[in-house]
Amino acid sequence: MLAKIRDTEIYFDVEGAALVPDGERMREKPVAFVIHGGPGADHTSYKPTFSPLSQKLQLVYFDHRGQGRSARGAKETYTLENNVEDMEALRQYLGLEKIVVIGTSYGGMVALSYAVRYPENVQSLIVIATAGSSRFLELAKVNLAKKGTKEQQAIAQFLWDGKFENEAQLQEYFQLMMPMYSLTYKPETSGKSWNRTILSPDAINVAFGGFLRSYNVLDELGKITAPTLIIAGKHDWICPPELSEEIATAIPHADLRIFENSGHLIRVDEPEALMDAIIGFLVYK
Repeated sequence: MLAKIRDTEIYFDVEGAALVPDGERMREKPVAFVIHGGPGADHTSYKPTFSPLSQKLQLVYFDHRGQGRSARGAKETYTLENNVEDMEALRQYLGLEKIVVIGTSYGGMVALSYAVRYPENVQSLIVIATAGSSRFLELAKVNLAKKGTKEQQAIAQFLWDGKFENEAQLQEYFQLMMPMYSLTYKPETSGKSWNRTILSPDAINVAFGGFLRSYNVLDELGKITAPTLIIAGKHDWICPPELSEEIATAIPHADLRIFENSGHLIRVDEPEALMDAIIGFLVYK
């Protein structure tokens, strides 16, 4: 489905009913926005891993502008600012009040920025394998120099410079780097999910070659009022757990969980435990 909002069209998909029978009445479940990472990828890698959450929430997946199945446009508009405002416009388009916000990696940066700007619209906040500032870039470079192969270090230069030339090169980057992102990476199964993913080199180039270099919301995180769960992977090379600890310190009463057997892709390395942690947080917060 496409939502014509602001100056673009945002693709979104919905999983799970919002209104469900509960004894003699109908009960309305909370609605959660699932915010994908990258940037330059799409929402599809979250399916079906996140599907168990639809028992407790109605899930709204969407692709950022210029990515996935959303409309392309001037690449200069592929900014964090617009991702936040597109998300708010989609909330209004769908006629929603407060929403549960779930963001992973770059999606976590969007989620944090949204919760800072629109705290009154956030029922609960869950951020996974993310960072509150551009410091993640320098830490990632150090980690890659220590742990990466020469081939991985070479292709990562396209990421640091924001100069991927086409989708094939971006796909090659993810295929070569996947052992860094996931502890349980298996080439025979990972290829299928990447074949389903629509990649956008323009979006990742604009981010890493531009605005992510000055990204910083740490000083504003105290504005967040919603119950917050922060999840990190102990072996995450690009958003290491100390960055999640920074976020947890800055958000009042935040709950921090570090997954001992995960890299950046916690949804790949420990999917069941991840879903259990999110559901437990939502039920008992």
